[in-house]
Amino acid sequence: MSPLRAGTSASRGSSVLVEIQATDPISRAGLVHQLLQHPAIRLAAEHTPLPVRAAAVAVVLVDVVDGPAVQALRRLSQERAGRVVLVAGRLGEVEALDVVECGVAVVLWRRQAEAEQLARGVLAAARGNRELPSDLLNQVIAEVGRVRRGGVADCPATDAPEQLTEREADILRMVADGLDTAQIAARMAYSERTIKNILAGLTSRFQLRNRAHAVAYALRAGHI
Repeated sequence: MSPLRAGTSASRGSSVLVEIQATDPISRAGLVHQLLQHPAIRLAAEHTPLPVRAAAVAVVLVDVVDGPAVQALRRLSQERAGRVVLVAGRLGEVEALDVVECGVAVVLWRRQAEAEQLARGVLAAARGNRELPSDLLNQVIAEVGRVRRGGVADCPATDAPEQLTEREADILRMVADGLDTAQIAARMAYSERTIKNILAGLTSRFQLRNRAHAVAYALRAGHI
């Protein structure tokens, strides 16, 4: 069975292949209907071969993110190099941190996941970008604070932990405050490319997965 197409204007070379994983057929049908509205997205059939699915963005819809769901998300994120979009009904603070640390690219709340938001999230994941709702980031920060108060560290192990530069710490504080790249660039009088390069450099240096993971790490390590 060939992949379902979202219109005829998007060629295979320019479109993004998406695999939907939903907990029930009705939820899956809803996602199919919404994503098919975008001409740059085509949907993989349910029995698409694994090598083809591995190149796709995975859209996962779950109402409650529990332990098994986090394990599945971690496996998917590793298989898809982080190209995973999670549509969640709700997330507790602990689960929010788990989702961030397992490398999910984009998180959308189910109540807000309309066609435009879904398509934007899929295309962001395909480009390697990371997008989290601001309230979810606040949950992550709250959980990190709780862990720190409990004296538990969960940072990448090194013999002599590096420190963030003052500029990196300033940028991560603004990320934690919910500012996007353009807003951070404006505040610091840098180009957006410079901000992206700084964030990419620190996530690579500390072996972190994305911006939210970088904020969590910096908070836990006491850098910000």
